[in-house]
Amino acid sequence: MNSSTDNQLGNRIHSAALCLPCPDLDASLRFFTERLGFVVEQIIPADAPRVALLSGHGMRLRLYAEPAAVPAQNHICMQLDCDRAALASEPPEQLISPCGVRVELCDGEPELHVPHGEQAFIITRNGAGDDWNIGRAGMHYRDLIPGRLGGRFIASHIRIPDGGEVPDYVHYHRVRFQMIFCKAGWVRVVYEDQGPPFVLHAGDCVLQPPQIRHRALEASAGLEVIELGCPAVHETCADHGLALPNSRLAAQREFSGQRFVRHIAAAAARGPWRAAGFAARDTGIAAATSGLASAKVITLADKPPTA
Repeated sequence: MNSSTDNQLGNRIHSAALCLPCPDLDASLRFFTERLGFVVEQIIPADAPRVALLSGHGMRLRLYAEPAAVPAQNHICMQLDCDRAALASEPPEQLISPCGVRVELCDGEPELHVPHGEQAFIITRNGAGDDWNIGRAGMHYRDLIPGRLGGRFIASHIRIPDGGEVPDYVHYHRVRFQMIFCKAGWVRVVYEDQGPPFVLHAGDCVLQPPQIRHRALEASAGLEVIELGCPAVHETCADHGLALPNSRLAAQREFSGQRFVRHIAAAAARGPWRAAGFAARDTGIAAATSGLASAKVITLADKPPTA
């Protein structure tokens, strides 16, 4: 590159991060956050973290779970988030400094990529297997769609065995769609512009519109929820600048064309389903997403709505 391009690139860099390979990502996260005072900015993905972005003391660290994620020929790597599209000439994806540091130029706000997906019929038995792993905020995750339907969807069975305060923080997800259904127990949560915290009980569900800020505060022992999201791999980003609940109340606010939904099983109307002996209740997700997604809860007609 010539000096003119170099100067233009420098003006388009938004942030920088030092990349560190971590064979044990969880132990490294605890070390940097608990002992050194760094805070989590981003986790990818939430169900089985492989990358974590931390900030603190005037610097940012990007921790990789696999050493192979950092170029093998040079484990000292710096990533620069920049606006590549605004540059007059296309810069290379990588640069090498005179002292041998590898510099990767990344798009600061990449477009959300939703894979085309693959269709498949999948049955995952309740309680089958013990293939749980520790995900974000210490929660236990079980993958309900191991193949991820070509990377388009993820379905996670999430549990918190021990009740009490959840070690969560205000965060949001860069997704196209995401909903949470409470399977067992309860969890107290709070959402941006939706008023004071509330409790999600078994049978309740929420639609989490793209990038709505939220936080889990407290959970019962034995909490279990089902989380559905698109795409399967997406960014979970912290927002340390917003305290929840916030002062604004805007229940009808749209986030990327979607509205927040809180579906309360005990108050929901049920109607007949297409098969005799079953009842259905509409969660309101179809209306809130303008038809992008739809979710109904099917129960036995002679059972209470939360059963």
